[in-house]
This record gives sequence, structure tokens and C-alpha cells, in this order.
Amino acid sequence: MTEQQTINYQRIAEAIEYIQANFREQPKLEDVAKKVHLSSFHFQRLFSEWAGTSPKKFLQFTTVEYAKALLKENQATLFEAAYETGLSGTGRLHDLFINIEGMTPAEYKNGGRDLVINYSFAESPFGNILVASTEKGICYLAFSEDESLAFSIMQQHFPNAHFRQMTDPIQQNAIHIFSHDWTKLSEIKLHLKGTDFQLKVWQALLKIPMGQLTTYGTIANQIEHPKASRAVGTAIGSNPVAFLIPCHRVIQSTGIIGGYMWGSTRKKAIIGWEGTKAHPELL
Repeated sequence: MTEQQTINYQRIAEAIEYIQANFREQPKLEDVAKKVHLSSFHFQRLFSEWAGTSPKKFLQFTTVEYAKALLKENQATLFEAAYETGLSGTGRLHDLFINIEGMTPAEYKNGGRDLVINYSFAESPFGNILVASTEKGICYLAFSEDESLAFSIMQQHFPNAHFRQMTDPIQQNAIHIFSHDWTKLSEIKLHLKGTDFQLKVWQALLKIPMGQLTTYGTIANQIEHPKASRAVGTAIGSNPVAFLIPCHRVIQSTGIIGGYMWGSTRKKAIIGWEGTKAHPELL
């Protein structure tokens, strides 16, 4: 690490500590930039490069994490949580939760008790799958040969939701991709919950054409966080919807296929299968 890189690292570390210590005051960009002796423009760019997100988003993440603790562990009211986190009211808390968590503060507090999830088991060319949906779209899909284990893991994602074992049109439309027209993948509705960064990564995955591969670094560049390859890898590893969100199309820059939540052998099989579908002339 060069001397300048060391200085930049120390500045960003100091900025992060300042935000975490003062988030209740909701400091402005220029306040944090002044703290580390940089212009607002230079600080914004430098922070985004080193932290993989903007100072504003980092402040929002910090605020929401504290609010989550208040709502869950301290059983605070929405008004109390908004006040304690330095927000101007419950409206801002609501908007922040929608943006970061994909749910309202009340939905987070009750752990998804009002969420109804239909689920069913089906076969695919790559083994048995568990597919689940809400009224908005597919919320979960995983490969598993053990139905009880698969259901248990899904429950951990939605601990207080109400589950119904039944097949619905949303699920049927999704699993048809394995045996029918895969070019209509974009027509499948998804209902995802994740941070803004995770959603950006998953959206980038959806743009990878079938039969093609990309790297973690390329995804990081596409979402304008070129130094966040490791964070991109973590977000890809958190993908709750196998195959439909094609995390299997991301490999290491060295050409090594790399790991896969549902097994590296299955990943290689999917890549090979998609290659023949996309390029039948090569058969």
C-alpha cells in the first residue's frame, strides 16, 4: 500500500467511526468531509471507492441497524425509534426501511407475521427444488434433495411468515423456465428483500445473458463500485432465488468456476446446460 493509499484508508476509517458515533445527529456530507479535511466532492468519491457505498447510504444503513435493534430488542414504538435515531418523524423511518430493508418498520417489527408464502416442491434438470411465492412474486428458490431441510432453511429467511404448501400460477410460471421458453425469464415476477447494495448486485446478475459468464470484478464495475468485488461476492452468496437470479454465471477472474451455494458440480452442470440452449449450433 502506497503512502497516499494509507492516508486515504485512515481518512475513510475515521469517517466511518465519526458516522457511527454521530448518526443520531444525521450529519450532512459536508460535516463528515470537513472532519477528515476533504472537500465534499473528493470525500464522496473516495468514500464510495473504499467502502463500496456512498456516505449517505452508509449513514442510512447505520441508522436502520440501530432502529432494528430498538424495534426488535427494546420493543420501541415507531415514534420512539424515529426519535432515537435522529430522524424527523415516523415517515422518514418508514421511507428508510422501505429503501434499505424492502419492508416497513412495522413489518420488520412483527417479523413478517402478515406475510403469506405459498411453497411447493418440484423437479428440475439439476435436482429437486423448493420454490416459494408471495402474491407479488417468487421470493425463494433453492435446490435440495431433503425437503424437510429445505423448508427449515427457508423458514430462517422468513421466521414469522405464514406458510402454505400449495402450488400457484406464479410458481408454475417460474418452473416452466426449466422445460419451456427460457427466453421469457424476464417476465417472471420476483419479490425480493435485501439491502440497496444487494438489490443492485442481483439486478446486475439478471442482465447476464444465458450462455455467458462474467466475473465478480465486472459486476462490481457495473454497479459503479469497482473496489467492492468482495462485497459483491457476499451479496451474490446471499441470493435467495437460485437459477432465476443467475449467480451461477459469475466465475473468478482466473477462469475457475468457483463455489456455489447449491454445489459446484451443480453450477458446472447448469453452465453447460445453458451453453447448449444458447448455442444449439455447436452441438
